[in-house]
Amino acid sequence: MKSAVETLNPTRVRLTVEVPFEELKDSLDAAYKKINQQVTVKGFRKGKIPARVIDQRFGRGAVLEEAVNDALPKFYTQAVNEAELNVLGQPEVDITELKDNETLNFTAEVDVRPEIEIPDYSGIEVEVDAIEVTDEDVDKSVEQLRERFASTSPVERAAAEGDVVTIDLEAKVDGEVLEDGVASDVSYTIGSGELLDGIDEAVTGLEAGGEATFTSQLKGGSAEGKDAEVTVKVSQVAARELPELDDDFAQLASEFDTLDELKADSRKRLANMKEYDQATQAQERVLEKLLELVEVPVPEKLLEDEVNTRKHNLEHHQLGQMGLNLEQYLQIQGKTVEEFDAETKEQAVKGIKTQFVLDELVNKEKLNVSQEELTEHLMRRAASSGMSPDQFAQAVVEGGQVPMLVGEVARGKALAVVVEAATVKDTNGEIVDLSDDEDEAAEAGETVEAAADEAAEEKAEA
Repeated sequence: MKSAVETLNPTRVRLTVEVPFEELKDSLDAAYKKINQQVTVKGFRKGKIPARVIDQRFGRGAVLEEAVNDALPKFYTQAVNEAELNVLGQPEVDITELKDNETLNFTAEVDVRPEIEIPDYSGIEVEVDAIEVTDEDVDKSVEQLRERFASTSPVERAAAEGDVVTIDLEAKVDGEVLEDGVASDVSYTIGSGELLDGIDEAVTGLEAGGEATFTSQLKGGSAEGKDAEVTVKVSQVAARELPELDDDFAQLASEFDTLDELKADSRKRLANMKEYDQATQAQERVLEKLLELVEVPVPEKLLEDEVNTRKHNLEHHQLGQMGLNLEQYLQIQGKTVEEFDAETKEQAVKGIKTQFVLDELVNKEKLNVSQEELTEHLMRRAASSGMSPDQFAQAVVEGGQVPMLVGEVARGKALAVVVEAATVKDTNGEIVDLSDDEDEAAEAGETVEAAADEAAEEKAEA
């Protein structure tokens, strides 16, 4: 077999392959054997039909077609390996010449990873938010904990903001009560914004037994998007009572004996959260700077596939779980279809470039992934997917996705190397040292995943 490579552009090549006919012998034998098992000829046992009879009865062309279909993947793979190509996706194969007992010639166009030159990245400088935990932050954290331990008790007065009311609802469109527009004994906290627009104003000031009617656009159900006349009846008004902020509350809500100890722990937790956020911010900004330094051509077919995959995942998985279609989602986001397409393409380009650059860094820095690192990454991915580690591991193995996970860990380590070499300062001008963070590579891996799939961020916004 002879092969030659023609570079069509930085991300696509054409292979020209010439195969002497004698190299098709194994595939021809396999073709005759396969046809033998599929057909019957009177006077011959199944599987024992001579080749000349198969040629006479079914045509030599059928045999050649079967043999070529069997041989092409092997010769294509051989040509790729000989040329040391890093191919992406499936090739477009064209048989240019097939002469019985003479030769098989074909071409294969395929996308390849572009050659990337990684420049000196030690000069990267980024600024991140300073870690500052104020008394107000601590008070807000303790207040949120206090809200979780609030109790309610019925009161004989008009409902006000913050009260919990028990209500019955009835929605009418064009004077007709909707089948799915009736609800009873609904518990609602005034001011939470968790129900219909206009309900806060309607129930505020009502006592138990009171009733009001208001107009609101329905957010779901059979008449979604239509204006409805909604009648709300209040059956109970209950006031929320917050526990006193004292040592008794600290003992009730935590393992601490005093309120001061609880506040000190809250301050420490908030500082840890801000430190994690700061590290993530540093990784994201270093990655952006790194991508700006490198020229990365993106294969058109790969980009098209990536864009389609992102749209499919958003529409059929993420939005489907929330009961939304793409049109409703865009309306909530205040985006046009054109803006959505442009953003999806931009995210796909960034994801592809991130993977190419960090993969090249993995090779350049000779980074390896240990079994322990892979296991830790698998545990994190399992937790985020809501599956047990065993279930997630089984799904990964059965889906052949182990190499994908290894790649994610390796790219995380590559980004951690760049972050460690960069100069990171906070908004106070202080140097931020991330080199001693044990979880730096793990956090970098999560940053890489986010950059490679920002559809998850779109879901969070929804």
